[in-house]
Amino acid sequence: MKKLFVIISSVIFLFACTQQKSAHKSMPLLKVSDNGHYLMDSDGNPFFWLGDTGWLLFTKLNRDEVKQYLDNREQKGFNVIQVMVLHSVSAANIYGDSALVNRDVAHPLTTKGKAFENPEEYDYWDNVDYVVNEAGKRGIYIAMVPVWGGNVKAGYVDVDQGKAYAEFLANRYKNAPNVIWVDGGDILGSDSIAVWNTIGSTLKQDDPNHLVTFHPRGRMQSSMWFQNQSWLDFNMFQSGHRRYDQDDTKLAYGEDNWRYVQTDWHLEPTKPTIDGEPSYEGIPQGLHDTTQPYWNDADARRYAYWAVFAGAAGHTYGDNAVMQFYGPTDNGSAYGAKEFWTEAINDPGAGQMQYLKKLMLSRPYFQRVPDSTIVNNGTQGEKYNYEIATRGKGYAFIYTYNGRNIAVNMGKIEGKEVRANWYNPRNGETTEIGKFANEGVHEFDPPSEVENGNDWVLILDSAK
Repeated sequence: MKKLFVIISSVIFLFACTQQKSAHKSMPLLKVSDNGHYLMDSDGNPFFWLGDTGWLLFTKLNRDEVKQYLDNREQKGFNVIQVMVLHSVSAANIYGDSALVNRDVAHPLTTKGKAFENPEEYDYWDNVDYVVNEAGKRGIYIAMVPVWGGNVKAGYVDVDQGKAYAEFLANRYKNAPNVIWVDGGDILGSDSIAVWNTIGSTLKQDDPNHLVTFHPRGRMQSSMWFQNQSWLDFNMFQSGHRRYDQDDTKLAYGEDNWRYVQTDWHLEPTKPTIDGEPSYEGIPQGLHDTTQPYWNDADARRYAYWAVFAGAAGHTYGDNAVMQFYGPTDNGSAYGAKEFWTEAINDPGAGQMQYLKKLMLSRPYFQRVPDSTIVNNGTQGEKYNYEIATRGKGYAFIYTYNGRNIAVNMGKIEGKEVRANWYNPRNGETTEIGKFANEGVHEFDPPSEVENGNDWVLILDSAK
């Protein structure tokens, strides 16, 4: 009887391990598209990055909550979650498991012989495995920041430690297809640049099949330091949380996140770019002063459409309460979060991001280019009046944030005639306008009154 029990237990264990490995079978690896501007999967299909900042996912949530969060994000069309592997060198998860031995990234605290089917025996890294696996079951990629930038700046990670840690991560996750590496973490690339280059190059050398990027400080872009580094597959910028009048940085783009994309688009070698941290829904404008107005869903949409129509390979959305997984057991929230994450995952902006993804994948994807000449000269506007356009051979999309009239230079796409429709970024609904000659200048009047947040996309398709 005892022998039979051992045999049955062994079969159960092997089945559990097989289930663990097979959860990712249907997920293709990602790579840069042939034209260098976008992302695609290993089968050649377009991959539109629709990310969410779940920064503290590995440490704040238990396994039931992980599934609750991932289920919600899958339903809303998200396919990437950005997560800190180590928020600090003292990181421990909700079960009390520490990540490191003596706060040394060169010595991850792992235990041997832990079975995947027995979660109560997990260590910190087994729990990370669990999250990656659960995300894979839902078709979601985990964009992992190895160690948040402040730890390196504080001197807790040197070049040798960074190399050893990156080797550990690369070897542990190189066979999980749904991993993306995000070097840095809200840090200037010039701060400890040797460490960042070491981590990035080691990850790429030991794990060449996964994409690598760099998450920079607010109102900065990775291309400032790493554009010519072979380990950097695509660029990332952080347009940040400040208003126009709050931005005192060198670039001073304010809320014009499309300008970062415009810069990266023209660089050589050609690399995709993504806004990895725009203003979060439900966070104070300027970040730190909770007496300021809070960014809302309309702002989140504006950042998303501006970036993508400027040529970005996708977009990352964020919510203040969700990124920190603020819950009832926390002793207050960061940045004035006003609701628990379990409520905030259904904030309106989170549900509206999928309509951008659906729109961009509804037409030939790899042929699209940003084209500001579609909007008639002198009418494009500035700041919230800014109207931005992107097109393929037989289609064009023009976005207005506040419902101003759009004066279109016709003839930018194929055909003698075009069909025009309004696309509503709030609900993904399309309303037919009519058919028009594809020549001259035609002015289109969006529905409703001119006001911030009355945003629309004008869709033009070649009638042929």
